[in-house]
Amino acid sequence: MTVSLSEAVAQQIIERARSQAQAQGFAVCVGVVDEAGLLRGFLRMDDAVPGAIDVSIKKARTAALFRTDSLELGAEAQPGGAIYTLEATNGGLISFGGGIVLRDDQGKAAGAVGVAGATVEADQAIALHAAGRE
Repeated sequence: MTVSLSEAVAQQIIERARSQAQAQGFAVCVGVVDEAGLLRGFLRMDDAVPGAIDVSIKKARTAALFRTDSLELGAEAQPGGAIYTLEATNGGLISFGGGIVLRDDQGKAAGAVGVAGATVEADQAIALHAAGRE
């Protein structure tokens, strides 16, 4: 069975991230991708740095393609790690905090959200909030 991420759900996730970032005083970019890592929704908040656009989408793609939060993958993607150089695959990935897997009611990966533009710790917290996993 194919799990899909509706437009409405993608927009709700983006709004939760936007609201949380704004409350913390951050301007971020938020990317939501489907289970195949294809962009489903995106927001660049006013004053978010341009470099965060690509980073937010790559964090989301990383989580979706490997069905694992980007922070978890990062632990093994360090020099000497089992998946070192993973970031060089799939058109470029990101293996630090801010990419969170989105799951349906049955626990299947439905996609992912990626947040970039704040600190790595804040990106991670905002993405977890957006995914409803805080």
